[in-house]
Amino acid sequence: MALKYSNKINKIRTFALSLIFIGFAIMYVGLLFKSTMWLMSIFMILGLLSVALSTVIYFWIGMLSTKTIQVVCPNCGKPTKMLGRVDACMHCNEPLTIDKDLEGKEFDERYNSKKYQK
Repeated sequence: MALKYSNKINKIRTFALSLIFIGFAIMYVGLLFKSTMWLMSIFMILGLLSVALSTVIYFWIGMLSTKTIQVVCPNCGKPTKMLGRVDACMHCNEPLTIDKDLEGKEFDERYNSKKYQK
C-alpha cells in the first residue's frame, strides 16, 4: 500500500477548520451545564479560545501562502503552492520537489528540515 501524501497548506487549513468545529462542540457541551453558571462560562470561554486560535491560524497560513513558490504539477497540470523543498500537489497529491538534487529520490518530508539541507 502506497503512502498518502498531502499538501502542507491543506493540512494546516484542515487543522484550523477542525479547531472551529471542536470549539463549537465545547460550547455546546457548556450548554449542558446551564444550572452551574461558572462551569458553563468555562466551557464557553474554552470554545471561544478554540475558534479564536483557528482564526489566528487561518490568518498565519494566509500570510504564509502569499510567500510560497507556485509550480505547475507535472501530473495534473494545475498550479500549486509549495512550502519547503518537498511538498505534495494541492490537487492530486503528487509528490513534488524544487530541489534538483532530490529528483528521483524517495519522497520524504524530512528533506524540509535544516538537518537534511546539506
